[in-house]
Amino acid sequence: MTGPQPVELPQWPGGADVAVSLTFDVDAEAGWLGEGSAYAGRLSTLSEARYGVVRGLPRIRALLQREQIPATFYVPGDTAERHTAALAGLIPDGHEIAHHGYLHLRSDTIDAAEQRRELELGLAALRDRLGAPVTGYRSPAWELTPQTLQGLVELGFRYDSSCMGDDRPYVEVHGEHQILELPVHWSLDDWPHFAWRPGGNETLTTPSGLIEVWLAEFESALAEHRHITFTMHPEVIGRGYRLAALARLITLMRERASIWFTRHDQLAEILNYG
Repeated sequence: MTGPQPVELPQWPGGADVAVSLTFDVDAEAGWLGEGSAYAGRLSTLSEARYGVVRGLPRIRALLQREQIPATFYVPGDTAERHTAALAGLIPDGHEIAHHGYLHLRSDTIDAAEQRRELELGLAALRDRLGAPVTGYRSPAWELTPQTLQGLVELGFRYDSSCMGDDRPYVEVHGEHQILELPVHWSLDDWPHFAWRPGGNETLTTPSGLIEVWLAEFESALAEHRHITFTMHPEVIGRGYRLAALARLITLMRERASIWFTRHDQLAEILNYG
């Protein structure tokens, strides 16, 4: 059997009207080095990636602490090795660290053996450097393959957050392998709205435009009493004026409803799948 299978949603803790997960992909330099060896010499590009750890991450942590919101940070193994000290406080702060590859290699561009190597190296780095009890995975560039899915199952992962087959948690199934899926969507990711690279024709979304789109999705989730995941990158959302937009969004959501802000591993636990 192939295709999504529904998961029954429970009553949210505390009688909340809706569940929201704030998630952050801490790609840092791995996000570019995984694109090819040429990026090793692109110092300006790598400096912007490093900005996410140096400036973006501390701002995000301060906002989450102020708002008393636990979050999930998807971290490549290479980032854990390069920036161990910067990431070390996430778990004591009450956040989750989850798997995001090792060198942020896209699963659809490497063979099965290399996909397995990415999983194993990433796991080792997160556990050895950060002491992270890893149970969740997000594929770089959100491209999950049957081989990666098989590896996740064999290595005992509890959930994945890479697919878009529903806007509610569901079970992603391919052949004999399946996993709890906490779905994502490009429109709910800060990268398509804000990220820019030289030579591109994209225009940047204004902070107010981002709030409009994400708040509209929140209203839909609220009406259906479901869960929603927002995906962000420290080098993107961590710019001062953009983080102010995230803070404003949190305020607007809280004005509209009672919210259970949840880490992905906490959500997987309450869904009681696997």
